[in-house]
Amino acid sequence: MKLEAYAAMPVEELTRRVRELKAEKRAVILGHNYQVPDVQVVSDYLGDSLQLAQLATRTDAELIVLCGVRFMAESAKILNPARRVIIPSLDAGCPMADMATAEEVVALKQQHPGVPVVTYVNTSAEVKAVSDVCCTSSNAVRIVEAVEGDTVIFVPDRNLGSYVASKTGKDIILWEGHCYVHNMFVPEDVELARGEHPGVPVVVHPESPPDVVARAEFVASTGGMMKLAREHDELIVGTEIGLVERMNREFPEKHFYPLSAFAVCRNMKMTDLPRLAWALEHEEYEVTVPENVRVGAERALARMLELS
Repeated sequence: MKLEAYAAMPVEELTRRVRELKAEKRAVILGHNYQVPDVQVVSDYLGDSLQLAQLATRTDAELIVLCGVRFMAESAKILNPARRVIIPSLDAGCPMADMATAEEVVALKQQHPGVPVVTYVNTSAEVKAVSDVCCTSSNAVRIVEAVEGDTVIFVPDRNLGSYVASKTGKDIILWEGHCYVHNMFVPEDVELARGEHPGVPVVVHPESPPDVVARAEFVASTGGMMKLAREHDELIVGTEIGLVERMNREFPEKHFYPLSAFAVCRNMKMTDLPRLAWALEHEEYEVTVPENVRVGAERALARMLELS
């Protein structure tokens, strides 16, 4: 069936078709918290980057369908070389991941001999392969604290790196990368949200600029934000709007407000329900990682999981 035919189906029929195909293909659907609601609903598991990486190592499914962006699908393949991994939208990349190349990271390492490289999972497989250890926003502080030495090269998110530096006291050599969604938050967003929702605590993602982080009651990964959602009746949430949609769906008796209604990741929204159904039927698009790259990247990811 062509994609156009799936696009013409009502949501209920698409949902049924995805579940039928999933059973037929012995597939597991791993969905990131920023996916559109219809995709979140049919995902077997929802989570942040760390949670999806951990889940990818535990599944016995024959086919892993990663509903997220390309580096996440690459990570699933790196950790599961014998399993087939597909991503429904081949164009779903990550602009921040594109801000660092392996050649550039190697050049920086040569300028700082012996300094360990901690790489955010929001990077290509090639960058992971030349790194010492990976991290996610939920474990970055723990990983950097565990790395030997007082100085660390942190790639590629300067905002997350600045946050880690403030929590660890280590000297962080920052890469000049950023997430365009979180980097657009400004202090005025926090003040405006507080005015609209007096007394409601603010939680922001550590990919946000330091002057925004400083104004929030809580700083957390998306997984950490979900934990806070279970503990609080109201929150102002400073991250991609998909997580706020998940919170309001799973806790309908509570109230969660986006820090900005414009916090939308175009790449995360490329996977919709028709495209997911089409991808399952055709088992497209398969993600591959050259073995020489995969081995190095697996070492960095495995070290992260070990320290997590």
